[in-house]
Amino acid sequence: MTVIRLVARPLLASTFVLGGVNALKNAPQLAGKASTVSDRVVPFLKRTAPGLPLPEDPVTQVRVNAAVQLAAAGALATGRLPRLSGSVLAVSLVPTTVAGHAFWREQDPDQKKTQRLQFFKNASVLGGLLLAAVDTEGRPGVAWRARHAARAARREARHLGRTARREAKLAAAQVR
Repeated sequence: MTVIRLVARPLLASTFVLGGVNALKNAPQLAGKASTVSDRVVPFLKRTAPGLPLPEDPVTQVRVNAAVQLAAAGALATGRLPRLSGSVLAVSLVPTTVAGHAFWREQDPDQKKTQRLQFFKNASVLGGLLLAAVDTEGRPGVAWRARHAARAARREARHLGRTARREAKLAAAQVR
């Protein structure tokens, strides 16, 4: 791991550690904001994945989201499964941002300005998480390896075909 990744991952994860701890401590207060999003998302997820056990209670949903963020932030900060943890944090950040920083609902200009700033800060963090989610650390990704393996297989098949044709000609010449 490079020094940049060694420093950047914990920095990126730090906001989720603080946010997760805050959400665990203040889950009942945050549940009201969370319900505005979860009232739409939970029914959709239940239709999409009927077997998925989803909590109905907004307080529990806030706590589950906080636990997921803490676990994924810990994994990202320590470099364990950084692509997966970055993806999980990105997915969990979207509803958190929409529920927590809905600046379009604010009437007070100062609150609106503060919520807009927080919303776009989270959008920036989402960009960093997306980069972390696709970072292969300089190693070829799965798509490149698949293309490379397919090219090598085609090359080997052509070589084997030429060799087989040459051997068949030699065998035919010896039979005459």
